[in-house]
Amino acid sequence: MPMNRAHRKLCSSEEWAQTTKDRILPWALEHVELGADVLEIGPGYGANLRVLVERVEHLTAAEVDAETARLLQSRWGDRAAVLHADGAELPLPDASFHSVVCFTMLHHVPTAAHQDRIFAEAFRVLRPGGTFAGSDSQPSFRFRVLHFRDTMNTLDPATLPVRLERAGFTDATVDLHPKSGGLRFRARRA
Repeated sequence: MPMNRAHRKLCSSEEWAQTTKDRILPWALEHVELGADVLEIGPGYGANLRVLVERVEHLTAAEVDAETARLLQSRWGDRAAVLHADGAELPLPDASFHSVVCFTMLHHVPTAAHQDRIFAEAFRVLRPGGTFAGSDSQPSFRFRVLHFRDTMNTLDPATLPVRLERAGFTDATVDLHPKSGGLRFRARRA
């Protein structure tokens, strides 16, 4: 999922890591019980991974970009299982995780069909009673500029619950952040 140079620089920065720690993850995971075994789909440069590894007993991260997966492995491989894998085709057994999460990455997935396959895989690897949770950005002028010559396929908050339910989830909810306009979602596997 290609990202332009400015976007890569931002997402790999300490400032972004601090933003995810202080603002994005607390809101995205508010009232979410992660459990002991957690899968993060699309960790990118690891801004969320570095927070999650402190919060959960066992963390697995599935990153589609081979070079980025190697980088994550070198930095976090002693504390998390890092896989080079597409979130739409996870090399993991059914019902393996208490929760599956993804943050600010689904807009990098080029098509809605590919996003839907990620939702289906998240459902497949979740244990019954598990939660799929995450967040993503919504379009704005600044967001569009950042994504110049970059993949930008944002989620529609009005249709996301139905898409999650089609993947098998129940209790799918979507909220918009009152200041940033970003969205968070939660859904359960019954």
